[in-house]
Amino acid sequence: MSTPSAYVAGFAKASLVDPDLAASYIQHTQLGDVQADALIARLHGDPQGHHWIKLGIDGDLAALAHAPSEVRAFFEQAHEVPGWWQPHDALEGCRAFHRHTELFLVAFLSAVLVEGFSTLISKSFSITGKVMDNGEHRLKQNLRHLMEIFMPGGMEPGGDGWKLSVRIRLVHARVRLLLDQSPEWDHAAWGTPLSAAHIAAASTGFSGNLLKQAEVLGVRLSEREQAAFMMIWRYSAHLMGVVPELLFTDKASALRLARMAALCEPPPSLESCQMVHSLINAAPVLAGVKDQKAHRKFTQRIYGFSRELIGDELANQLNYPPRAAFNQVGWFRASNRVDQWLQKVLPPVARSRHMGQFQLMLSLSHYDPDGLRYAMPEKLHAETEPDRR
Repeated sequence: MSTPSAYVAGFAKASLVDPDLAASYIQHTQLGDVQADALIARLHGDPQGHHWIKLGIDGDLAALAHAPSEVRAFFEQAHEVPGWWQPHDALEGCRAFHRHTELFLVAFLSAVLVEGFSTLISKSFSITGKVMDNGEHRLKQNLRHLMEIFMPGGMEPGGDGWKLSVRIRLVHARVRLLLDQSPEWDHAAWGTPLSAAHIAAASTGFSGNLLKQAEVLGVRLSEREQAAFMMIWRYSAHLMGVVPELLFTDKASALRLARMAALCEPPPSLESCQMVHSLINAAPVLAGVKDQKAHRKFTQRIYGFSRELIGDELANQLNYPPRAAFNQVGWFRASNRVDQWLQKVLPPVARSRHMGQFQLMLSLSHYDPDGLRYAMPEKLHAETEPDRR
């Protein structure tokens, strides 16, 4: 395969660091998801498509006996639990996440999503409008997924974390099909929309980079907790279709691939800038901040956190405001240490704090009173889609 033109310069730099991994990343920028793409292509225009997808995600494999072969193959593979998944060990990761929910949330919003949308994956979301038009809704969906995979039992087949991970994979395949058929997508320059490389890179951001940035904010996990945290994300990444060649095994391998992706990717595009600013400005709305002055203060604080976490070079490329006069991350980390000390000496404070963090995550997440939805995007542009919020 030839290198997509947007990646030529980055590939040359990355090859000096790790030529094999760089070549693998570039190769996967031109590949999609074989099984998910086959399912979506087969069900395109099929009035029973929604029905088969619902049965598969809900785990009724026996009811898929008469489904198309592509559907049966996909869900049979999805329901195969990998040998490295250990549900009992995963509880360590769940407890660690819910002990530090607030810090993981700050790291997720201020750094992980920002760095993710700084890649060419922003082109896919920009064309569909699924972030620009509904930034608040997209944040809520991301946080719902984050919360559900760290619920005890959430990643067991049939759990909401498991279901959401599989559904995300199918939504990506559906959007990939729509973009593949669109004249707005430049294959020669950008490769495959929502490529295997981008899905893998996103998974390293949600896992290894989230853990790294949370540590900057003051999170301290034991080796067992770190391993469990990464195992949960590894299983979610597996369910979201990350190919074995790019599926991380631990924090170190996730960060290695994340660095390689950062080297291979071109500098942030205009679409990256637009989406990052859209997400940051949606955060106060998500938090219920309605006053204009308070909204501006809230976003300034997020920009400050984000700049310190992602670094000045990327922040400047994304057209961030100038650096704040004081170290916001340092102040936040110090106040968090005081909070953790109070929780140790006053157990009732710890219990109240943990319940408050759980309620915060619950309030910020997208929960539909009708339960999980299985409908796939029908049209490329969000503004032409039915409003399913």
